[in-house]
This record gives sequence, structure tokens and C-alpha cells, in this order.
Amino acid sequence: QLQASGGGLVQAGGSLRLSCAASGITFSTYDMGWFRQAPGKEREFVVGIKWRSGSTYYADSVKGRFTISGDNAKNTVYLQMITLKPEDTAVYHCAARSVWRATQTMGVQSTYDVWGQGTLVTVSS
Repeated sequence: QLQASGGGLVQAGGSLRLSCAASGITFSTYDMGWFRQAPGKEREFVVGIKWRSGSTYYADSVKGRFTISGDNAKNTVYLQMITLKPEDTAVYHCAARSVWRATQTMGVQSTYDVWGQGTLVTVSS
């Protein structure tokens, strides 16, 4: 089970940090991703991390502004977002997939085994 939190209302240019707490799974055996779904749009990949290699993958739209990190001791992954833009407004979902899928593209939603309920981020202009 994944529980996302940390969303809220922020002005353009502001920052937020999202958290995703995992329970019932062995955190270190799951790679993690963040996806988002804006109103009226399809859910899209934002960022992913493969724990064993330490590799991170970012959508072009968030490179340089978003950073994914994790704390194995707390079974939690974070998404630090800075310089937020109105177009970042969306419900953000965290997702986990088994590390055996490491050869599969991080941005493919169907490769994820567990999904969180989402947290809403609203960026005002």
C-alpha cells in the first residue's frame, strides 16, 4: 500500500515536497515512480527511480525542477518540486513496481504493480 501526501495550493514559483509512504511491501525491492494527472488530461509519467542502480528518470517538463529521493529506513519516497508552474497542477500519484522489471521503461504505467491514491497539487498564477 502506498500513501501519498504533501499536496496543496502554492503560487507559481513556489515549492512543495510530496511524500509517499509504503507499507506492506519490502521497500528496497520496489522501484518507485511518480505520475500526475491534470484535469481533463491523461495520466503522465513525472519521475522514477531504480534503487539498485540509483538511476533516476525525469520527464522533460520537470527536469531541473523536480527531484526524487527516498529513505529506506522510513519506507518513504519524496518528490521535491521547485519553481512550480500552473501547468504542474495535477493529482500526483506514487507507484511501485518490482525490481525485476528494471529492464522495462520507467514511464510505462502498466509496469507498475502498486499505486497510491494521489495528492492534489494546485499551482496558482
